[in-house]
Amino acid sequence: MVDILHRIAVENTSPQQVYDALTTIDGLAGWWTRDTTGDAALDGVIEFRFPPGGFDMRVRATTPGEHVGWEVIDGPPEWIGTTIDWTLRRDDDWTVVLFTHEGWAEPVEFMHHCSTKWATYLMSLKGMLETGRGAPSPDDVRVAYPD
Repeated sequence: MVDILHRIAVENTSPQQVYDALTTIDGLAGWWTRDTTGDAALDGVIEFRFPPGGFDMRVRATTPGEHVGWEVIDGPPEWIGTTIDWTLRRDDDWTVVLFTHEGWAEPVEFMHHCSTKWATYLMSLKGMLETGRGAPSPDDVRVAYPD
């Protein structure tokens, strides 16, 4: 198994504010994809849709201001059964976000693409929290075709 790992730090933002951006439909739609629906509560399912397709995530862990965990239950075959974890911590005036998309069977080319896209969406999350303006799909950074 292989994992995608990223780290960002969000300035002048509390861990609770980051947590809220990861656990509310409006928060998620503000940085990942505008087409976000579903139930963001523990054991709920969130549907994320993009122009080429989408993902369904079951919320499997929530600790306010500290951690969010999802399990991919529908989407591309490479994603199904993988998990996405967000660990948050305060460091002076910053909130550090440790992101893990774990459980990939092998490092296929699609994983390389997804790693780059996750990085752009994490920067969108950072932008939304620091400036009030994210870059969710369909206004996200295009990195490849298909995107």
